[in-house]
Amino acid sequence: MQESATQNSALKPTAIEDKVPVGQKIAYGFGSTLDMWGNWLYPGLVWPVFNIFLGVPPWLISLALCMNRLVDAFADPFIGWMSDNTRSRWGRRRPYILVGGLIAGIGLPGLVWVTPGWSSSYIFGTEIPNYFWYMAVSSAIYIVCVSLYNVPYQSLGAELTPDPRERTSVFSFKTAIQRIPEIAMFTAAAFSTSKVWSGATKDDVMDRLGLMASRTGNWFGDLFASLTAFDLSRAGTLMGNIFGWGTPMPGDAKVNTLLGAQVYTIILGCIMVVVAFLVALFVKERYYSSVVERKQEKVQIGETIWKTLKCRPFRANLSMAFAYAMGTSMVGTLGYYATVYYVCRGDVSIGSLWNTLMGLANSFIGVLGVPVFAALSYRLGKRGGMMCVQISAMFVFLATWWLYTPDIVWLQVMASGLIAFTGSGFWMLYGSIGADIIDYDELEHGKRREGAFTSSGMWIMKVGQAIGIGCSGIILSATGFDAALEGNQSASAIFNIRFYLAVIPIVGLLIALFALSRYGLTDKKVAEIRTALEARRGKV
Repeated sequence: MQESATQNSALKPTAIEDKVPVGQKIAYGFGSTLDMWGNWLYPGLVWPVFNIFLGVPPWLISLALCMNRLVDAFADPFIGWMSDNTRSRWGRRRPYILVGGLIAGIGLPGLVWVTPGWSSSYIFGTEIPNYFWYMAVSSAIYIVCVSLYNVPYQSLGAELTPDPRERTSVFSFKTAIQRIPEIAMFTAAAFSTSKVWSGATKDDVMDRLGLMASRTGNWFGDLFASLTAFDLSRAGTLMGNIFGWGTPMPGDAKVNTLLGAQVYTIILGCIMVVVAFLVALFVKERYYSSVVERKQEKVQIGETIWKTLKCRPFRANLSMAFAYAMGTSMVGTLGYYATVYYVCRGDVSIGSLWNTLMGLANSFIGVLGVPVFAALSYRLGKRGGMMCVQISAMFVFLATWWLYTPDIVWLQVMASGLIAFTGSGFWMLYGSIGADIIDYDELEHGKRREGAFTSSGMWIMKVGQAIGIGCSGIILSATGFDAALEGNQSASAIFNIRFYLAVIPIVGLLIALFALSRYGLTDKKVAEIRTALEARRGKV
Protein backbone atom coordinates (compact mmCIF):
# COMPACT_ATOMS: atom_id res chain seq x y z
CA MET A 1 0.00 0.00 0.00
CA GLN A 2 2.91 2.34 0.71
CA GLU A 3 4.02 1.91 -2.90
CA SER A 4 0.53 2.80 -4.10
CA ALA A 5 0.52 5.89 -1.90
CA THR A 6 3.85 7.04 -3.33
CA GLN A 7 2.68 6.50 -6.89
CA ASN A 8 -0.59 8.30 -6.25
CA SER A 9 1.10 11.35 -4.72
CA ALA A 10 2.88 11.94 -8.04
CA LEU A 11 -0.40 12.74 -9.81
CA LYS A 12 -1.05 16.35 -10.75
CA PRO A 13 -3.99 18.21 -9.17
CA THR A 14 -7.11 18.27 -11.34
CA ALA A 15 -6.96 21.11 -13.87
CA ILE A 16 -9.89 23.54 -14.02
CA GLU A 17 -10.79 22.48 -17.56
CA ASP A 18 -10.96 18.81 -16.47
CA LYS A 19 -13.49 19.45 -13.72
CA VAL A 20 -17.09 18.44 -14.37
CA PRO A 21 -19.63 21.11 -13.32
CA VAL A 22 -21.43 20.20 -10.12
CA GLY A 23 -24.79 20.45 -11.87
CA GLN A 24 -23.76 17.79 -14.38
CA LYS A 25 -22.48 15.52 -11.62
CA ILE A 26 -25.79 15.84 -9.79
CA ALA A 27 -27.83 15.19 -12.95
CA TYR A 28 -25.69 12.17 -13.79
CA GLY A 29 -26.05 10.92 -10.22
CA PHE A 30 -29.84 11.13 -10.33
CA GLY A 31 -29.74 9.12 -13.54
CA SER A 32 -29.00 6.11 -11.35
CA THR A 33 -32.69 6.24 -10.37
CA LEU A 34 -33.64 4.29 -13.49
CA ASP A 35 -30.81 1.83 -12.93
CA MET A 36 -31.91 1.20 -9.34
CA TRP A 37 -35.65 0.92 -9.98
CA GLY A 38 -35.48 -0.64 -13.43
CA ASN A 39 -32.97 -3.34 -12.52
CA TRP A 40 -33.26 -3.91 -8.78
CA LEU A 41 -36.75 -2.97 -7.56
CA TYR A 42 -38.44 -6.03 -9.07
CA PRO A 43 -36.16 -8.71 -7.54
CA GLY A 44 -37.01 -7.34 -4.09
CA LEU A 45 -40.71 -6.69 -4.66
CA VAL A 46 -41.38 -10.03 -6.34
CA TRP A 47 -41.10 -12.02 -3.08
CA PRO A 48 -43.83 -10.34 -0.99
CA VAL A 49 -46.09 -10.06 -4.05
CA PHE A 50 -45.70 -13.32 -5.95
CA ASN A 51 -44.40 -15.64 -3.21
CA ILE A 52 -46.09 -14.52 0.01
CA PHE A 53 -49.31 -12.99 -1.41
CA LEU A 54 -49.94 -15.03 -4.59
CA GLY A 55 -48.25 -18.26 -3.46
CA VAL A 56 -45.75 -18.83 -6.31
CA PRO A 57 -43.07 -21.31 -5.10
CA PRO A 58 -39.62 -19.78 -4.40
CA TRP A 59 -37.85 -21.94 -6.99
CA LEU A 60 -40.13 -20.68 -9.77
CA ILE A 61 -39.58 -17.07 -8.74
CA SER A 62 -35.83 -17.63 -8.78
CA LEU A 63 -36.11 -19.25 -12.21
CA ALA A 64 -38.08 -16.28 -13.57
CA LEU A 65 -35.51 -13.84 -12.17
CA CYS A 66 -32.69 -15.94 -13.58
CA MET A 67 -34.30 -15.90 -17.05
CA ASN A 68 -34.77 -12.15 -16.72
CA ARG A 69 -31.05 -11.59 -16.10
CA LEU A 70 -29.98 -13.91 -18.90
CA VAL A 71 -32.15 -12.03 -21.42
CA ASP A 72 -30.72 -8.77 -20.09
CA ALA A 73 -27.17 -10.06 -20.43
CA PHE A 74 -27.64 -10.92 -24.10
CA ALA A 75 -29.33 -7.59 -24.88
CA ASP A 76 -26.57 -5.44 -23.34
CA PRO A 77 -23.77 -6.12 -25.89
CA PHE A 78 -26.04 -5.33 -28.83
CA ILE A 79 -27.21 -2.07 -27.24
CA GLY A 80 -23.62 -1.12 -26.36
CA TRP A 81 -22.55 -1.75 -29.94
CA MET A 82 -25.42 0.37 -31.30
CA SER A 83 -24.60 3.20 -28.92
CA ASP A 84 -20.87 3.21 -29.74
CA ASN A 85 -21.69 3.47 -33.46
CA THR A 86 -24.47 6.05 -33.27
CA ARG A 87 -23.69 9.45 -34.81
CA SER A 88 -26.34 12.12 -34.29
CA ARG A 89 -26.64 15.82 -33.52
CA TRP A 90 -27.50 14.82 -29.93
CA GLY A 91 -24.51 12.50 -29.50
CA ARG A 92 -24.30 8.72 -29.24
CA ARG A 93 -25.64 8.22 -25.70
CA ARG A 94 -28.38 10.77 -24.99
CA PRO A 95 -30.93 9.62 -27.61
CA TYR A 96 -31.00 6.16 -26.05
CA ILE A 97 -31.08 7.61 -22.54
CA LEU A 98 -34.20 9.62 -23.38
CA VAL A 99 -36.14 6.99 -25.32
CA GLY A 100 -35.14 4.07 -23.09
CA GLY A 101 -35.90 6.03 -19.94
CA LEU A 102 -39.40 6.96 -21.12
CA ILE A 103 -40.26 3.37 -22.03
CA ALA A 104 -38.84 2.03 -18.75
CA GLY A 105 -40.85 4.48 -16.65
CA ILE A 106 -44.12 3.86 -18.48
CA GLY A 107 -43.63 0.09 -18.42
CA LEU A 108 -42.71 -0.39 -14.75
CA PRO A 109 -46.28 -1.03 -13.46
CA GLY A 110 -46.70 -3.78 -16.04
CA LEU A 111 -44.43 -6.05 -14.02
CA VAL A 112 -47.13 -6.55 -11.36
CA TRP A 113 -50.27 -5.95 -13.42
CA VAL A 114 -51.97 -9.24 -12.60
CA THR A 115 -55.06 -10.21 -10.63
CA PRO A 116 -55.59 -12.80 -7.86
CA GLY A 117 -56.96 -16.23 -8.70
CA TRP A 118 -55.04 -17.21 -11.81
CA SER A 119 -55.02 -20.91 -12.67
CA SER A 120 -52.06 -23.27 -13.05
CA SER A 121 -50.65 -25.43 -15.82
CA TYR A 122 -48.84 -28.74 -15.45
CA ILE A 123 -45.52 -29.83 -16.93
CA PHE A 124 -44.48 -33.45 -16.37
CA GLY A 125 -46.91 -33.56 -13.48
CA THR A 126 -45.46 -30.46 -11.80
CA GLU A 127 -47.89 -27.62 -11.07
CA ILE A 128 -46.75 -24.31 -12.55
CA PRO A 129 -48.86 -21.28 -11.55
CA ASN A 130 -49.57 -19.15 -14.61
CA TYR A 131 -48.18 -16.19 -12.71
CA PHE A 132 -44.77 -17.70 -13.46
CA TRP A 133 -45.25 -17.39 -17.22
CA TYR A 134 -46.37 -13.77 -16.81
CA MET A 135 -43.33 -13.02 -14.65
CA ALA A 136 -40.93 -14.63 -17.11
CA VAL A 137 -42.29 -12.88 -20.22
CA SER A 138 -43.09 -9.43 -18.81
CA SER A 139 -39.81 -9.05 -16.93
CA ALA A 140 -37.78 -10.25 -19.95
CA ILE A 141 -39.37 -7.63 -22.21
CA TYR A 142 -39.06 -4.92 -19.59
CA ILE A 143 -35.41 -5.52 -18.80
CA VAL A 144 -34.46 -4.97 -22.46
CA CYS A 145 -36.18 -1.57 -22.30
CA VAL A 146 -34.18 -0.75 -19.16
CA SER A 147 -30.95 -1.76 -20.91
CA LEU A 148 -31.76 0.63 -23.75
CA TYR A 149 -31.36 3.37 -21.14
CA ASN A 150 -28.82 1.87 -18.79
CA VAL A 151 -25.99 0.79 -21.12
CA PRO A 152 -25.61 4.28 -22.68
CA TYR A 153 -26.08 5.88 -19.27
CA GLN A 154 -23.34 3.81 -17.63
CA SER A 155 -21.07 4.37 -20.67
CA LEU A 156 -21.51 8.12 -20.33
CA GLY A 157 -19.87 8.12 -16.89
CA ALA A 158 -16.48 7.26 -18.41
CA GLU A 159 -16.75 10.16 -20.87
CA LEU A 160 -17.34 13.08 -18.53
CA THR A 161 -13.67 13.88 -17.77
CA PRO A 162 -10.18 12.70 -18.80
CA ASP A 163 -8.78 13.24 -15.28
CA PRO A 164 -8.40 10.11 -13.07
CA ARG A 165 -9.09 11.96 -9.81
CA GLU A 166 -12.08 13.81 -11.20
CA ARG A 167 -13.48 10.46 -12.31
CA THR A 168 -13.49 9.37 -8.69
CA SER A 169 -15.32 12.60 -7.87
CA VAL A 170 -17.92 11.93 -10.58
CA PHE A 171 -18.55 8.43 -9.29
CA SER A 172 -18.59 9.75 -5.72
CA PHE A 173 -21.53 11.97 -6.63
CA LYS A 174 -23.23 9.12 -8.47
CA THR A 175 -22.76 6.66 -5.62
CA ALA A 176 -23.94 9.14 -2.99
CA ILE A 177 -26.97 10.35 -4.93
CA GLN A 178 -28.14 6.87 -5.86
CA ARG A 179 -28.74 6.27 -2.16
CA ILE A 180 -31.84 8.45 -2.57
CA PRO A 181 -33.66 6.16 -5.04
CA GLU A 182 -32.40 3.18 -3.06
CA ILE A 183 -34.69 4.32 -0.22
CA ALA A 184 -37.64 3.59 -2.49
CA MET A 185 -36.40 0.05 -3.01
CA PHE A 186 -36.38 -0.62 0.73
CA THR A 187 -39.72 1.13 1.14
CA ALA A 188 -41.33 -1.00 -1.59
CA ALA A 189 -42.17 -4.00 0.60
CA ALA A 190 -43.33 -1.83 3.51
CA PHE A 191 -45.56 0.26 1.22
CA SER A 192 -47.03 -2.78 -0.51
CA THR A 193 -47.61 -4.78 2.69
CA SER A 194 -48.83 -1.82 4.75
CA LYS A 195 -51.99 -2.55 6.68
CA VAL A 196 -53.48 0.51 5.00
CA TRP A 197 -54.14 -1.89 2.10
CA SER A 198 -56.17 -4.30 4.27
CA GLY A 199 -59.26 -5.17 2.24
CA ALA A 200 -58.43 -2.43 -0.28
CA THR A 201 -59.77 -2.38 -3.85
CA LYS A 202 -58.95 -0.25 -6.89
CA ASP A 203 -62.04 1.85 -6.19
CA ASP A 204 -60.67 3.22 -2.91
CA VAL A 205 -56.99 3.66 -3.82
CA MET A 206 -57.06 7.45 -3.41
CA ASP A 207 -58.72 7.16 0.00
CA ARG A 208 -56.07 4.65 1.13
CA LEU A 209 -53.26 6.89 -0.14
CA GLY A 210 -54.76 9.79 1.78
CA LEU A 211 -54.90 7.65 4.91
CA MET A 212 -51.31 6.57 4.40
CA ALA A 213 -50.21 10.19 4.02
CA SER A 214 -52.13 11.14 7.17
CA ARG A 215 -50.59 8.32 9.19
CA THR A 216 -47.12 9.21 7.93
CA GLY A 217 -47.53 12.88 8.85
CA ASN A 218 -48.87 12.03 12.29
CA TRP A 219 -46.03 9.57 12.86
CA PHE A 220 -43.36 12.15 12.09
CA GLY A 221 -45.16 14.68 14.29
CA ASP A 222 -45.34 12.25 17.20
CA LEU A 223 -41.71 11.23 16.73
CA PHE A 224 -40.55 14.84 16.73
CA ALA A 225 -42.61 15.59 19.85
CA SER A 226 -41.26 12.56 21.70
CA LEU A 227 -37.66 13.40 20.83
CA THR A 228 -37.96 17.04 21.83
CA ALA A 229 -39.55 15.91 25.13
CA PHE A 230 -36.77 13.30 25.59
CA ASP A 231 -39.48 10.62 25.79
CA LEU A 232 -37.28 7.83 24.48
CA SER A 233 -39.76 5.13 25.46
CA ARG A 234 -42.43 6.70 23.24
CA ALA A 235 -39.89 7.18 20.43
CA GLY A 236 -38.92 3.52 20.66
CA THR A 237 -42.55 2.48 20.40
CA LEU A 238 -43.00 4.64 17.31
CA MET A 239 -39.92 3.13 15.68
CA GLY A 240 -41.54 -0.28 16.03
CA ASN A 241 -44.33 0.91 13.71
CA ILE A 242 -42.50 3.00 11.13
CA PHE A 243 -44.62 5.72 9.50
CA GLY A 244 -47.65 4.22 11.27
CA TRP A 245 -48.10 1.86 8.32
CA GLY A 246 -48.40 -1.19 10.59
CA THR A 247 -51.48 0.11 12.44
CA PRO A 248 -54.35 -2.34 11.78
CA MET A 249 -57.44 -1.24 9.87
CA PRO A 250 -60.92 -1.86 11.29
CA GLY A 251 -61.80 -5.50 10.72
CA ASP A 252 -58.16 -6.32 9.96
CA ALA A 253 -58.86 -7.92 6.55
CA LYS A 254 -56.07 -9.45 4.50
CA VAL A 255 -53.55 -6.91 3.19
CA ASN A 256 -53.91 -6.48 -0.58
CA THR A 257 -50.17 -6.55 -1.26
CA LEU A 258 -50.71 -6.80 -5.01
CA LEU A 259 -52.69 -3.57 -5.17
CA GLY A 260 -50.13 -1.81 -2.99
CA ALA A 261 -47.35 -2.88 -5.37
CA GLN A 262 -49.32 -1.71 -8.41
CA VAL A 263 -49.87 1.74 -6.90
CA TYR A 264 -46.24 1.97 -5.86
CA THR A 265 -44.87 1.13 -9.31
CA ILE A 266 -47.13 3.71 -10.95
CA ILE A 267 -45.71 6.42 -8.67
CA LEU A 268 -42.11 5.38 -9.32
CA GLY A 269 -42.67 5.03 -13.06
CA CYS A 270 -43.77 8.68 -13.28
CA ILE A 271 -40.60 9.78 -11.47
CA MET A 272 -38.46 7.70 -13.86
CA VAL A 273 -39.91 9.55 -16.87
CA VAL A 274 -38.98 12.93 -15.35
CA VAL A 275 -35.44 11.81 -14.49
CA ALA A 276 -34.84 10.50 -18.03
CA PHE A 277 -35.64 13.96 -19.40
CA LEU A 278 -33.27 15.64 -16.91
CA VAL A 279 -30.31 13.36 -17.69
CA ALA A 280 -30.73 13.69 -21.46
CA LEU A 281 -31.00 17.47 -21.16
CA PHE A 282 -28.20 18.34 -18.75
CA VAL A 283 -25.42 15.72 -19.06
CA LYS A 284 -22.97 16.36 -21.91
CA GLU A 285 -20.83 13.95 -23.97
CA ARG A 286 -17.30 15.36 -23.70
CA TYR A 287 -15.48 13.04 -26.12
CA TYR A 288 -18.11 12.92 -28.86
CA SER A 289 -17.39 15.96 -31.04
CA SER A 290 -13.59 16.08 -30.59
CA VAL A 291 -12.70 12.38 -30.79
CA VAL A 292 -15.53 10.06 -31.79
CA GLU A 293 -17.42 12.00 -34.47
CA ARG A 294 -14.36 13.33 -36.36
CA LYS A 295 -11.67 10.69 -35.89
CA GLN A 296 -13.04 7.29 -34.89
CA GLU A 297 -14.03 4.37 -37.10
CA LYS A 298 -17.12 2.35 -36.33
CA VAL A 299 -16.83 -0.38 -33.70
CA GLN A 300 -17.39 -3.92 -34.98
CA ILE A 301 -19.88 -6.13 -33.16
CA GLY A 302 -17.15 -8.67 -32.37
CA GLU A 303 -15.21 -6.00 -30.49
CA THR A 304 -18.06 -5.53 -28.06
CA ILE A 305 -17.36 -8.68 -26.05
CA TRP A 306 -14.43 -10.79 -27.18
CA LYS A 307 -11.93 -8.00 -27.80
CA THR A 308 -12.76 -6.28 -24.53
CA LEU A 309 -12.22 -9.53 -22.63
CA LYS A 310 -8.67 -9.68 -24.00
CA CYS A 311 -7.87 -6.57 -21.94
CA ARG A 312 -6.13 -7.86 -18.80
CA PRO A 313 -6.93 -4.93 -16.45
CA PHE A 314 -10.56 -5.17 -17.54
CA ARG A 315 -10.67 -8.89 -16.81
CA ALA A 316 -9.23 -8.31 -13.33
CA ASN A 317 -11.67 -5.50 -12.52
CA LEU A 318 -14.60 -7.46 -13.92
CA SER A 319 -13.67 -10.66 -12.07
CA MET A 320 -13.51 -8.70 -8.84
CA ALA A 321 -16.96 -7.20 -9.34
CA PHE A 322 -18.35 -10.55 -10.55
CA ALA A 323 -17.28 -12.29 -7.34
CA TYR A 324 -18.59 -9.48 -5.14
CA ALA A 325 -21.94 -9.19 -6.92
CA MET A 326 -22.52 -12.93 -7.13
CA GLY A 327 -21.74 -13.44 -3.45
CA THR A 328 -24.15 -10.72 -2.36
CA SER A 329 -26.92 -11.55 -4.87
CA MET A 330 -27.01 -15.18 -3.72
CA VAL A 331 -28.06 -14.03 -0.26
CA GLY A 332 -30.00 -10.93 -1.31
CA THR A 333 -33.34 -12.34 -0.16
CA LEU A 334 -31.99 -13.90 3.04
CA GLY A 335 -31.65 -10.53 4.75
CA TYR A 336 -35.36 -9.88 4.27
CA TYR A 337 -36.30 -13.33 5.51
CA ALA A 338 -33.92 -13.03 8.50
CA THR A 339 -35.65 -9.78 9.45
CA VAL A 340 -39.21 -11.07 9.03
CA TYR A 341 -38.93 -14.63 10.30
CA TYR A 342 -36.09 -14.44 12.84
CA VAL A 343 -35.96 -10.92 14.22
CA CYS A 344 -39.69 -10.11 13.88
CA ARG A 345 -40.99 -13.65 14.57
CA GLY A 346 -42.89 -13.99 11.28
CA ASP A 347 -44.82 -10.68 11.28
CA VAL A 348 -44.56 -9.68 7.60
CA SER A 349 -45.94 -6.15 8.02
CA ILE A 350 -43.68 -5.27 10.96
CA GLY A 351 -40.71 -6.99 9.32
CA SER A 352 -41.26 -5.00 6.13
CA LEU A 353 -41.41 -1.79 8.16
CA TRP A 354 -38.09 -2.65 9.80
CA ASN A 355 -36.79 -3.39 6.32
CA THR A 356 -37.78 0.15 5.38
CA LEU A 357 -35.86 1.57 8.34
CA MET A 358 -32.90 -0.56 7.28
CA GLY A 359 -33.23 0.96 3.83
CA LEU A 360 -33.03 4.44 5.31
CA ALA A 361 -29.93 3.42 7.26
CA ASN A 362 -28.58 1.86 4.08
CA SER A 363 -28.93 5.20 2.32
CA PHE A 364 -27.70 7.53 5.05
CA ILE A 365 -24.83 5.41 6.36
CA GLY A 366 -23.98 4.30 2.83
CA VAL A 367 -23.38 7.90 1.81
CA LEU A 368 -20.73 8.19 4.52
CA GLY A 369 -18.72 5.45 2.84
CA VAL A 370 -18.21 7.64 -0.23
CA PRO A 371 -15.94 10.35 1.27
CA VAL A 372 -14.16 7.82 3.51
CA PHE A 373 -13.13 5.46 0.72
CA ALA A 374 -12.56 8.31 -1.76
CA ALA A 375 -10.05 9.83 0.71
CA LEU A 376 -8.37 6.44 1.13
CA SER A 377 -8.09 6.06 -2.65
CA TYR A 378 -6.47 9.50 -2.96
CA ARG A 379 -3.96 8.48 -0.30
CA LEU A 380 -3.36 4.83 -1.17
CA GLY A 381 -4.28 4.76 -4.84
CA LYS A 382 -7.47 3.25 -6.24
CA ARG A 383 -6.18 -0.29 -5.82
CA GLY A 384 -5.25 0.31 -2.17
CA GLY A 385 -8.59 1.97 -1.51
CA MET A 386 -10.43 -0.99 -3.03
CA MET A 387 -8.48 -3.41 -0.83
CA CYS A 388 -9.61 -1.49 2.25
CA VAL A 389 -13.21 -1.70 1.03
CA GLN A 390 -13.15 -5.47 0.63
CA ILE A 391 -11.45 -6.26 3.93
CA SER A 392 -13.92 -3.99 5.74
CA ALA A 393 -16.84 -5.72 4.01
CA MET A 394 -15.66 -9.14 5.23
CA PHE A 395 -15.82 -7.99 8.84
CA VAL A 396 -19.28 -6.47 8.28
CA PHE A 397 -20.80 -9.66 6.86
CA LEU A 398 -19.23 -11.68 9.66
CA ALA A 399 -20.87 -9.31 12.16
CA THR A 400 -24.35 -9.95 10.72
CA TRP A 401 -24.47 -13.13 12.82
CA TRP A 402 -24.75 -10.92 15.94
CA LEU A 403 -26.44 -7.88 14.40
CA TYR A 404 -29.57 -9.81 13.36
CA THR A 405 -31.12 -10.67 16.72
CA PRO A 406 -34.65 -10.50 18.19
CA ASP A 407 -33.15 -9.49 21.53
CA ILE A 408 -31.96 -6.10 20.22
CA VAL A 409 -34.06 -5.53 17.14
CA TRP A 410 -32.50 -2.23 16.06
CA LEU A 411 -29.05 -3.79 15.59
CA GLN A 412 -30.15 -5.09 12.19
CA VAL A 413 -30.35 -1.46 11.13
CA MET A 414 -26.62 -1.16 11.76
CA ALA A 415 -26.02 -4.30 9.69
CA SER A 416 -27.79 -2.81 6.69
CA GLY A 417 -26.02 0.52 7.09
CA LEU A 418 -22.55 -0.97 7.37
CA ILE A 419 -23.08 -3.23 4.35
CA ALA A 420 -24.05 -0.13 2.39
CA PHE A 421 -21.05 1.77 3.79
CA THR A 422 -18.62 -0.69 2.21
CA GLY A 423 -20.81 -1.22 -0.87
CA SER A 424 -20.66 2.50 -1.66
CA GLY A 425 -16.89 2.42 -1.62
CA PHE A 426 -16.80 -0.69 -3.82
CA TRP A 427 -19.03 0.57 -6.62
CA MET A 428 -17.57 4.08 -6.56
CA LEU A 429 -14.03 2.78 -7.10
CA TYR A 430 -15.17 0.09 -9.53
CA GLY A 431 -16.64 2.78 -11.81
CA SER A 432 -13.61 5.05 -11.49
CA ILE A 433 -11.21 2.19 -12.23
CA GLY A 434 -13.34 1.21 -15.23
CA ALA A 435 -12.95 4.66 -16.78
CA ASP A 436 -9.15 4.38 -16.45
CA ILE A 437 -9.24 1.01 -18.20
CA ILE A 438 -11.00 2.57 -21.21
CA ASP A 439 -8.06 5.00 -21.55
CA TYR A 440 -5.70 2.01 -21.45
CA ASP A 441 -7.68 0.33 -24.23
CA GLU A 442 -7.76 3.51 -26.35
CA LEU A 443 -3.97 3.72 -26.17
CA GLU A 444 -3.72 0.06 -27.24
CA HIS A 445 -6.30 0.06 -30.07
CA GLY A 446 -7.00 3.70 -31.02
CA LYS A 447 -10.76 3.65 -30.29
CA ARG A 448 -12.93 4.78 -27.42
CA ARG A 449 -15.32 1.91 -26.76
CA GLU A 450 -17.16 2.90 -23.60
CA GLY A 451 -20.30 1.16 -24.79
CA ALA A 452 -18.40 -2.03 -25.58
CA PHE A 453 -16.72 -2.15 -22.17
CA THR A 454 -19.87 -1.19 -20.31
CA SER A 455 -22.06 -3.73 -22.09
CA SER A 456 -19.43 -6.46 -21.92
CA GLY A 457 -18.97 -5.84 -18.21
CA MET A 458 -22.72 -5.76 -17.63
CA TRP A 459 -23.11 -8.95 -19.69
CA ILE A 460 -20.67 -10.88 -17.54
CA MET A 461 -21.99 -9.35 -14.33
CA LYS A 462 -25.59 -10.17 -15.15
CA VAL A 463 -24.77 -13.75 -16.04
CA GLY A 464 -23.21 -13.98 -12.59
CA GLN A 465 -26.17 -12.23 -11.00
CA ALA A 466 -28.56 -14.52 -12.88
CA ILE A 467 -26.74 -17.49 -11.43
CA GLY A 468 -26.69 -15.82 -8.00
CA ILE A 469 -30.38 -14.90 -8.08
CA GLY A 470 -31.21 -18.33 -9.44
CA CYS A 471 -29.34 -19.83 -6.52
CA SER A 472 -31.07 -17.51 -4.02
CA GLY A 473 -34.36 -19.37 -4.18
CA ILE A 474 -32.54 -22.69 -4.09
CA ILE A 475 -30.56 -21.51 -1.07
CA LEU A 476 -33.76 -20.32 0.61
CA SER A 477 -35.36 -23.69 -0.03
CA ALA A 478 -32.20 -25.43 1.22
CA THR A 479 -32.50 -23.61 4.54
CA GLY A 480 -35.72 -25.51 5.21
CA PHE A 481 -37.89 -22.37 5.04
CA ASP A 482 -41.60 -23.06 4.49
CA ALA A 483 -43.88 -20.07 3.80
CA ALA A 484 -46.90 -22.09 4.97
CA LEU A 485 -45.46 -22.19 8.50
CA GLU A 486 -45.41 -18.36 8.63
CA GLY A 487 -43.77 -17.40 11.96
CA ASN A 488 -43.30 -20.99 13.11
CA GLN A 489 -40.15 -21.80 11.13
CA SER A 490 -37.91 -24.59 12.41
CA ALA A 491 -34.78 -23.75 14.40
CA SER A 492 -32.60 -25.32 11.72
CA ALA A 493 -34.17 -23.13 9.01
CA ILE A 494 -33.49 -19.97 11.01
CA PHE A 495 -29.90 -21.07 11.71
CA ASN A 496 -29.25 -21.77 8.03
CA ILE A 497 -30.67 -18.40 6.95
CA ARG A 498 -28.33 -16.59 9.34
CA PHE A 499 -25.32 -18.76 8.50
CA TYR A 500 -25.61 -18.42 4.72
CA LEU A 501 -26.24 -14.68 5.04
CA ALA A 502 -22.87 -14.25 6.76
CA VAL A 503 -20.64 -16.80 5.02
CA ILE A 504 -21.50 -16.71 1.30
CA PRO A 505 -20.61 -13.00 0.75
CA ILE A 506 -17.27 -13.51 2.56
CA VAL A 507 -16.35 -16.28 0.12
CA GLY A 508 -17.15 -13.91 -2.76
CA LEU A 509 -15.02 -11.17 -1.23
CA LEU A 510 -12.03 -13.48 -0.86
CA ILE A 511 -12.25 -14.25 -4.58
CA ALA A 512 -12.61 -10.52 -5.30
CA LEU A 513 -9.43 -9.78 -3.35
CA PHE A 514 -7.51 -12.28 -5.43
CA ALA A 515 -8.82 -10.68 -8.64
CA LEU A 516 -7.78 -7.25 -7.37
CA SER A 517 -4.22 -8.51 -6.92
CA ARG A 518 -4.16 -9.18 -10.70
CA TYR A 519 -5.07 -5.57 -11.60
CA GLY A 520 -1.90 -3.94 -12.87
CA LEU A 521 -2.73 -0.26 -13.40
CA THR A 522 -1.33 2.01 -10.70
CA ASP A 523 -2.45 5.63 -10.56
CA LYS A 524 0.98 6.67 -11.85
CA LYS A 525 0.60 4.38 -14.87
CA VAL A 526 -2.87 5.82 -15.56
CA ALA A 527 -1.39 9.35 -15.59
CA GLU A 528 1.26 8.22 -18.07
CA ILE A 529 -1.44 6.74 -20.32
CA ARG A 530 -3.31 10.03 -20.36
CA THR A 531 -0.16 11.92 -21.33
CA ALA A 532 0.48 9.51 -24.20
CA LEU A 533 -3.11 9.78 -25.45
CA GLU A 534 -3.10 13.57 -25.47
CA ALA A 535 0.20 13.57 -27.34
CA ARG A 536 -1.37 11.35 -30.01
CA ARG A 537 -4.91 12.77 -30.47
CA GLY A 538 -4.92 16.03 -28.48
CA LYS A 539 -6.79 17.07 -25.36
CA VAL A 540 -10.53 16.79 -24.89
